[in-house]
Amino acid sequence: MYNPKSNNAEEFICHDEVLATLDYANKNKSNVALINQIIEKAKERKGLTHREASVLLACDIKEKNEEIFALAEQFKKDFYGNRIVLFAPLYLSNYCVNGCTYCPYHAKNKAMPRKKLTQEEVKREVIALQDMGHKRLAIEAGEDPVNNPIEYILDCIKTIYSIKHKNGAIRRVNVNIAATTVENYHKLAEAGIGTYILFQETYNKESYEYLHPTGPKHNYAYHTEAMDRAMEGGIDDVGLGVLFGLESYQYEFAALLMHAEHLEARFGVGPHTISFPRLKHAADIDPNAFLHGIDDDIFAKIIACTRISTPYTGMIISTRESQACRERVLHYGISQISGASRTSVGGYENKEREHDSEQFDVSDQRSLDEVVGWLISLGYIPSFCTACYRAGRTGDRFMDLCKKMQILNCCHPNALLTLKEFLQDYASPETKRLGEEMISREISRIKSDKVKSLTEGYLSKIEDGERDFRF
Repeated sequence: MYNPKSNNAEEFICHDEVLATLDYANKNKSNVALINQIIEKAKERKGLTHREASVLLACDIKEKNEEIFALAEQFKKDFYGNRIVLFAPLYLSNYCVNGCTYCPYHAKNKAMPRKKLTQEEVKREVIALQDMGHKRLAIEAGEDPVNNPIEYILDCIKTIYSIKHKNGAIRRVNVNIAATTVENYHKLAEAGIGTYILFQETYNKESYEYLHPTGPKHNYAYHTEAMDRAMEGGIDDVGLGVLFGLESYQYEFAALLMHAEHLEARFGVGPHTISFPRLKHAADIDPNAFLHGIDDDIFAKIIACTRISTPYTGMIISTRESQACRERVLHYGISQISGASRTSVGGYENKEREHDSEQFDVSDQRSLDEVVGWLISLGYIPSFCTACYRAGRTGDRFMDLCKKMQILNCCHPNALLTLKEFLQDYASPETKRLGEEMISREISRIKSDKVKSLTEGYLSKIEDGERDFRF
């Protein structure tokens, strides 16, 4: 039985409720009166239920779909402004005991060169990332209790935070590792992580168990209930996501929103972020062997419908996607992107890409400077800000400000300050020129005279060599 407040995975992600939702959406995909009603509710900026959102996703009326896309673009501006936060993944180890059929790290892949970074190698990777200009990382590791125990992850986090190379510093470490215990989540919280990220892969239990035939990840309930344990362990911010292409996108969309509703119902705080990875080619993985791939149009609509259903949530797209695809969906709600990513262990120190050990093929291979310049040219502020995390604006405190559309009061000037740091320390002459012009324009948009004055003062101090100012 469906119960969003339950701590049982098969009750808060109830298969029968998902099927009933999809049937309801299909029957009402041309119901103009109902679609208008849902769109009007969406305009209140308080979110939609999974059933309402599924009707909009199924909607086959061109004019209404245009309205949905326009609303998503407006919501992105209302809640997150014209900022795009930048980060990079850091792969620590590709040792893994699981048998995931869509991931080249699976235990049976004997052709995969296995590697685990030493702390000295972690240091060199971080220095390479700092020399690009990155301030925020998402660490990744396969599930292997012998090679990648929680103690190893904690040591890596400590190493990452300790490195201050030239003007560089990693100010926020997000963590994407396998589902674990409340005790281990508490250790991660104590280590000062930002967001704990775990992709569900697929919410369909039957498909999930088929796609994960061996290893601890085979346990659907343990994996699906991980965010509950993370929050019980003291982690304020969690990030959801599915791997689109493993199951029907309609099923995944409805269940993903049900998971968000569950976290809101049980903890009073929805997901801090939702990621949108699509199945991609990698090593011995052929995406064409899977039956549920989605095209760019469907992908864009999923993102737009997610934005208006969970207007407060940060939304992430990675370098799995091409420049053209990323440019399109930035308009419909994406607020964070990765840049200059390497998806192999030790990939940043090596100048040449190690294609035989990548977790997936990287579609957007531009440098961070190129990505920053591109965002500026599109009218977005590239942001390296980590202020909310370090100022304690996490969990319900962040969500309260975001739902009231007040988080921009902090995030907009902070974005300008971190952009200024990048321009001073890492930018090419052309990117610096574009960025300085953007900062000059954007300062006038700061509403508070006091904040504007402080921002101008901080910008001058950054130009004089000081770093790390924030609101």
